Amino acid sequence: MARPDKAAAVAELTDQFRSSSAAVLTEYRGLTVAQLRQLRRSLGENAQYAVVKNTLTKIAANEAGIDTLDDLFSGPTAVAFVTGDPVESAKGLRDFAKENPSLIIKGGVLDGKAVTADEFKKLADLESREVLLAKLAGAMKGKQTQTAQLFQALPSKFVRTAEALRAKKAEQGGAGTPAPADAEVAE
Repeated sequence: MARPDKAAAVAELTDQFRSSSAAVLTEYRGLTVAQLRQLRRSLGENAQYAVVKNTLTKIAANEAGIDTLDDLFSGPTAVAFVTGDPVESAKGLRDFAKENPSLIIKGGVLDGKAVTADEFKKLADLESREVLLAKLAGAMKGKQTQTAQLFQALPSKFVRTAEALRAKKAEQGGAGTPAPADAEVAE
């Protein structure tokens, strides 16, 4: 039978896996306590970095319905549980790993799908959610302006075309001189 402290640890890790939008597994071998503290700060407010026991974390991940991480639980492992924007945390991990090569990103899970270390690095290259939403809003506003200008241009273009046709007809008809059929009737 499992010890109560281990069962509680598994239950807590299971809850963290379920409530997180992403979980990144790293190897922290060679990092000092001060460097780990700095890493926790660099991940941002929406992430929690925890040094974990492989066996308990593997059980918790399986209980949370995540079985794609089993191969990554070897060596000293720590997990970054991300509850907010995963891009911000991915950038923090990438930047910290550049400064401290001892940190190795093993892989993880993002929205329930397995993600490799390279995919997390690509995720870090994305702009934050807020910036992407602002760009989308700007693009949509631009398209609305273009559409409004198009709808305003159609009636004025129609009026100009109708005026040009009327002027051409008047010019062909000899503006002010009666047509030949009208001249015969007048005589």
